[in-house]
Amino acid sequence: MKNNERYLARLAPLAATMMKNGVVEQIGAICHRFGENGSVQVLLITTRDSHRWTIPKGWPIKKLKPHRVAEREAWEEAGILGKAKKRPLGYYTYVKTLENGRKVVPVVAAHLLKVGGTHSKFPERGERQLEWLSPIEAASRVQEPELKGLLTTVLKKIPLKTAAGET
Repeated sequence: MKNNERYLARLAPLAATMMKNGVVEQIGAICHRFGENGSVQVLLITTRDSHRWTIPKGWPIKKLKPHRVAEREAWEEAGILGKAKKRPLGYYTYVKTLENGRKVVPVVAAHLLKVGGTHSKFPERGERQLEWLSPIEAASRVQEPELKGLLTTVLKKIPLKTAAGET
């Protein structure tokens, strides 16, 4: 609970900014696959500046549907190819410091993305660390309480892999 309290304490000073300026929108991808033993794994990546663990995410792109933006962010930030669900699994907030030093609070629409393939060469290769983890381990690594909840929800949303290899 201490980590959640510290995180919420960082958000509190921005409440007035959120009420005055609103929040900004981002779109993220909770990339998932099955491990060798058939267990569900999710991808975490590090941010470029603070090196904290998160999911691939970015700003909306004109003329591109949100689930397609999630797919693009997964490719650019982690070399992931896959299909994202049209409806978000859920939403989370975090504090982002822009290049000009201004702080904003994005609301991230997190879409489940079923991984179809990975590539070792992608636009942000070398700028981030990538790690495949169980949803529970991933939830323990991220700071945002709402993202922790979304990651643990993955276990309820993804059917287990059967002995025949079907989902």
